[in-house]
Amino acid sequence: MKLFLLKSLMLASLMFMSVLAGMQIVNDGIHKMKGYSDPHFQSAVSLENKGNGSFNVSFLGQHVSANNLEEKQQQIEQMNDHNIFSSAGKNLSSGISEVSKKILRSIFGTK
Repeated sequence: MKLFLLKSLMLASLMFMSVLAGMQIVNDGIHKMKGYSDPHFQSAVSLENKGNGSFNVSFLGQHVSANNLEEKQQQIEQMNDHNIFSSAGKNLSSGISEVSKKILRSIFGTK
């Protein structure tokens, strides 16, 4: 089972890296096909080394930083707080759990 999981994770990571490489190859092909350089046309993934051990990373033209990730996590948490379907699903699952517990307790007579 561990070997299967390891192979699956390796295959998934290989496919993810292949997709990123393919996006970069297509981007380079578009540049070659246009025949000129457009300053507004950005590469899919870019890494710049600042020199002091830190990097500038942009993915699909958007700058990625630790602050951006924290802001996105806060936005997701806020969205989850106001998601009606999520809260309804949680309430439904807890209700079903309680009903099944009561049924099992009544059948087997345990507390």
